Amino acid sequence: MTDNAQQATAPKSMAERTEELLDARGQVELGGGEKRIEKQHEGGKLTARERVETLVDPDSFQEVGMFAKHQSTYFGLDKVDMPADGVVTGSASVMGRPVHIASQDFTVAGGSAGEIHSNKVAATLKASLQTGTPFVFINDSGGARVQEGIGSLAGYGRVFFNNVLLSGVVPQISIIAGPCAGGAAYSPALTDFIIQTRKAHMFITGPNVIQQVTGEKVTADALGGADAHMSTSGNIHFVADDDEQAILIAKKLLSYLPQNNTEDPPIVDPDDTIEPNATLADIVPVDGKKGYDVREVIAGIVDHGDFLEVRAGFAMNIVVGFARINGRTVGVIANQPQVYSGVLDINASDKGSTFIRFCNAFNIPLLTLVDVPGYLPGVAQEHGGIIRHGAKLLYAYSAATVPKITVVLRKAYGGAYVAMCSKDLGADRVFAWPTAEIAVMGAEGAAEIVFRKEIKDAEDPASKRQELIEEYRETFSTPYVAAARGLVDDIIEPARTREYIARALETLQAKRELRPAKKHGLGPA
Repeated sequence: MTDNAQQATAPKSMAERTEELLDARGQVELGGGEKRIEKQHEGGKLTARERVETLVDPDSFQEVGMFAKHQSTYFGLDKVDMPADGVVTGSASVMGRPVHIASQDFTVAGGSAGEIHSNKVAATLKASLQTGTPFVFINDSGGARVQEGIGSLAGYGRVFFNNVLLSGVVPQISIIAGPCAGGAAYSPALTDFIIQTRKAHMFITGPNVIQQVTGEKVTADALGGADAHMSTSGNIHFVADDDEQAILIAKKLLSYLPQNNTEDPPIVDPDDTIEPNATLADIVPVDGKKGYDVREVIAGIVDHGDFLEVRAGFAMNIVVGFARINGRTVGVIANQPQVYSGVLDINASDKGSTFIRFCNAFNIPLLTLVDVPGYLPGVAQEHGGIIRHGAKLLYAYSAATVPKITVVLRKAYGGAYVAMCSKDLGADRVFAWPTAEIAVMGAEGAAEIVFRKEIKDAEDPASKRQELIEEYRETFSTPYVAAARGLVDDIIEPARTREYIARALETLQAKRELRPAKKHGLGPA
C-alpha cells in the first residue's frame, strides 16, 4: 500500500473529531436557525435555550439528549432536520439547588411534540423523581407532531403518566411561554403550578375549530390567554408579562419549596423580630359590615411583609400563598372581606383545598386567617355543587397532618367557621382576636330566630330587637365562649399575632401525626 493510500484511510485525529463535535453542538444550539430565532425575538420571546440560561445558575446546565433525533419516515420527515427534536432537556441548579428542566424549542418545527421529543421530557421527569429534585417544564409548542400519528400521542401519554408519578413527591412547575394546544395542555394541568405569560395561549380546542364546529367567534386571548385562565377558568396560578418575569416568579416560588416530600422547606433569611405590631389593630374594623384587605394583615405578620400570592385573580374572596415567619415557609389561607365579604363559594373552596393539599404534601405548615360570614347562598351555587365543592375544604384541612395554626380575626359563622380549620378539623393552635365573633350565625339573624316571640310582643319591637341582638352577641358571639369550651386556645392582642404564630411554629416543627393505613382517601369529586 502506498503512503498516499495509507493517509487516505487513516482515522481522524482526536483534535479533528473534537472540532466536528463542537461544530455539531453549535448547529444543534442554533435550533431552527438564525431567521427563526430572530422571529422569536421579534415576538418578544426568548428561545428555549435562552429561557434555560435565564432560569439556572451560570454554567450549571448539563444537557441530556442534545443529539436525539426522531425516528419517523412518514410524510418526508426523514429528510427534515429537527435539532434536539425540538426540546432542550437536562439538569442544573437554581439558587444553588438542583432542578431538572425541559424547554420546548418553537424554532424547531414549531416545538411540535413527537415520540422522541416526549420521550426526552418523560426521561427528565423520571430523573427528577429518582433524584428528588423539582421539575420545571417550559412549554412553547404548536401541539402534537401530526406527521408521527399515534407515536406522538403515545409520547404525550408517557409524559402524563410520569407527571402523576411525580405528584406529591417533587414540586412540578409549568411555564406557558408560547402556544400550548390540544393534549399538550394536560401536562401543565397535572403539575402543581402554572405560570403563563401574556404572550402565550393555552387551550384544548383553538378558536378556528370552535368557529367551525359551533359558529362562535372568539379570539385566542379571550379563549386561552393568561387573563382568561386566571380570572375565569382558574387554570393557572401566576400571570407574567413576559418570559423574564415568568422565570423570576418560578425562581421565587422554588425558594419557598423543599426539594421533595421527604424534606422540610429551606429556612431563608430569617427575621426573628417578634416585637408587637400595633398597626394590625387598625386594619380590621370592629364593624363586621365593613370590608378591608386581608393582605395588609398578612403583610403585618410575615417576614419583611413579603407574600407570594397564588391564583391572585381567581376566587378573590379567598387569598392563598406563601410567606415566611422567622425564615420558615408557611402556606397562608385567608378569607378576603374586601370581596363578597369573604364568603366561601365553589371556586374559593376549590382554590383553598388544592393549595392546602399541596402544602400538606410538601411539609409546609398552614396559617389560616378567618373572617368568614358563611357560604354564598343562591341557586347557582347549589346547582353548581357547593355541597361537594365546599366539602373539599373540609376534607383538605382534616387530612392535613402538617402544623395547622388558625387565627380568628373577626367573623366566624356557621359551617364556614368549621371549614376554615377550626379546632375540630385538627387545628393545633387556634387564636382569636378580641373582635372575633364565633357563632352559628350573626347576632342579627340569630336574634330574629331565638327571640322572635319576645320581639313580636314588645311595646317597642325595634328597641327590643336591638337589645336582644346585643344580648345574643355578648352571650354567644364573643371569643370567650369558644375559649371556655377549649375551641380557642387563647385570645390575643392583634399586635402580638406574629409572636404567637412564631412560637407555635417553633413548638410544632417536630409534629408527627399518625393516620389509619390506607391506599389513599376518597375525597369529594
